[in-house]
Amino acid sequence: MWSCAVIDCPICNQKNIDKVYRLHDDRYGYPGNFWLMRCCDCGHRFLDGAHFSDAQIQALYSNYYPRRNMRPEDYQPDVERSGFTAWLEGTKASAFRWVGPQVKVLDIGSGFGQALGYHANRGCEVWGVESDENIRRIAELHGFNVHIGVFDPKEFPQNYFDVVTLDQVIEHMRDPIATLAGVKAVLKVGGVAILSTPNAAGWGARVFGRRWINWHAPYHLQFFTKRSMQLAARRVGLKAEVLGTVTSSEWLRYQWIHLGSLPKIGQPSRFWAQHGGIPKLPERIALKVGSLLHRTRVNHILTRLFDSIGAGDSQLFLLRRS
Repeated sequence: MWSCAVIDCPICNQKNIDKVYRLHDDRYGYPGNFWLMRCCDCGHRFLDGAHFSDAQIQALYSNYYPRRNMRPEDYQPDVERSGFTAWLEGTKASAFRWVGPQVKVLDIGSGFGQALGYHANRGCEVWGVESDENIRRIAELHGFNVHIGVFDPKEFPQNYFDVVTLDQVIEHMRDPIATLAGVKAVLKVGGVAILSTPNAAGWGARVFGRRWINWHAPYHLQFFTKRSMQLAARRVGLKAEVLGTVTSSEWLRYQWIHLGSLPKIGQPSRFWAQHGGIPKLPERIALKVGSLLHRTRVNHILTRLFDSIGAGDSQLFLLRRS
């Protein structure tokens, strides 16, 4: 590693920073290299070199993310799930699954709107935020109240929401402290923010190194540890309660396939971007291995095992406004 003393940690503002890996977009083909940095004080990782404006962020998601190929008529809201199979698959990894019925909820990073439909069907007053312009088709079709663009707390009523969810979203934020301060501003006193986010200190990041699927440069900019999330919450006056690591078993299937499908810089992955062409031998092997381990439930067992010891790939936080 190379020492770097000119960049401040976005969480604790310390300058004790190391370079870890040089990463590129190994899913959708956005051009360029980006340094993954690590704070030696709080353990936070963050991406250096991805300095996007609001307009560039909207273009990044609208033009590169595969939701542009999704059809409104194929939209299906998420539904309630429970029981052993739901537990085995890691269904509770999603932040929206922790929201009760009949509350006022703001979903930041609404994707294609599946969670919005889930909340609406449970009697909630639902608001959303999404940078990807493609959400407009779903919002108009189903009458969802969605702000298209980056999250700006001034666009929403203050001290209003019972729950704010950021489901695999906080890692996309350029300024996570400002984002959390905005979340606090729109929450009621006693309200909670529920966050799911990749675990930079988990087993996957340690074992797979730069090939871990959740570095996901340049879309993921922040990589939290328990300590860095607690520090971030404290800085804005929220109290962080760690809910543990809960990870979708599907993530491990994706990880095995990802290992055999690394594209060159600037090229989309056949697997992630559904890019055409004949798969190469490593890709075919990775696809078969990943599918076999999933069908035999090996992925599920491993995922539940690592979650049980707090080393899973996805962590959950509840941030309370007192």
